[in-house]
Amino acid sequence: MISRFIVFLIVITLATFQPVFAAKGKKVAQRAAAQKTPAPPEEQSPPINILSIIPAQGEPGVTVTLSGTGFTDKTTAFLGGVGMPTKVIVPKILTFDIPDLPPGLYALFLRREDGATSKPYNFILQAQKPVAMSLSPDTIYNCASGKEREVVVSGRNFQEGAQILLDGAAIKSRTHSRESISFNAPSQLFSGLHQVQVKNPTDEVSGAVALFINSKPEILSVSQGGEFVNYYELIIEGKNFQQGSTLVVDGARLNSGMEPATEREKIVYIDCNRLIYQRHPYDFTPKSFSLQVINPNSEESPVVTVNAP
Repeated sequence: MISRFIVFLIVITLATFQPVFAAKGKKVAQRAAAQKTPAPPEEQSPPINILSIIPAQGEPGVTVTLSGTGFTDKTTAFLGGVGMPTKVIVPKILTFDIPDLPPGLYALFLRREDGATSKPYNFILQAQKPVAMSLSPDTIYNCASGKEREVVVSGRNFQEGAQILLDGAAIKSRTHSRESISFNAPSQLFSGLHQVQVKNPTDEVSGAVALFINSKPEILSVSQGGEFVNYYELIIEGKNFQQGSTLVVDGARLNSGMEPATEREKIVYIDCNRLIYQRHPYDFTPKSFSLQVINPNSEESPVVTVNAP
C-alpha cells in the first residue's frame, strides 16, 4: 500500500514539472540557434582599378580620360603628390584636367574617399606648347615706320621670356601676358609672306602664322602743286614709293631723280608716300591722261586717270 502511494506521488510530480522543463529546453534551443546564425555581412565597395589612360602623356590644360572600376564622385586623381578633382562621366569613365605642373615623369593614381587607392601608373607630363593664333596687323606696308610696324601676336601659353621667331630667326620681342606678345617688323624685310612663331624658354615652338609685307605701290591721290614759268607740279601721294620708282605717263616712263635727255618731264622722289611730277604742258588746257608707279622690284600700282593740264 505504501509502495503504491510513493509511485503515485512520483508520477504526479513528473507530470507537473514536464511542461516547465520543455519550455526551458525550447528557449535554450532557440538561443543556441540564434548564436549559430551569422549576421548578414556589410556591403563593401568594389576595389578601385584603372584599366586605361587616354592620353598617356600630355601638357597642362589637357583633359585625361580614365576607364576602370570603383569610381565615385569624390574620387581624387593624383599626379605625384598633387591632387586633382575628377568628374565621373559614367560609372566606369572618369576625367580630370592636368594642372600647371613642371614637365617630367609622374605617378598617376586614384584615391577614393574611403581611402582605397588604385595601382599607380607612369604619366609623362610634357612642357606646355605655345599656340600662336593671329597677328594684328597681319599686313605691314613696306614704308611703315614706328608704331605702324608693331605687330601683336595673340594666342596662349606664352611664358615669361618667350621669343618671336621671324622666318626661323629670333628677334627682339615683348611678352605682355600668357596670351599676348609683340615685336616690330624689321624694315629690311622683303615683300611677301613671312613666318612668325613663338618660342618658350623651355624650347617649345608654336605653329607659324603669316605676316605679309606689302611693298606694292599705290596711288591714293593726285593734286596740283606749284606753278612755274614753263611747268607745274603734280603731287602724287600714296604708299610704298621707292627711290628709283618709275612713273608711267600715258605709256611714257619717267625715272625718279633722272631727267631724260629727250624730255623735259621729271619725277622727284620725296619719300615713300610722295612723288612730285614736274609736268611741262604744251598749253594749260585740262586733258585726261593716265599715271602708274612701277617700283625697282617691278611691282606696279593700279593705273589712275587724271584730268589736268
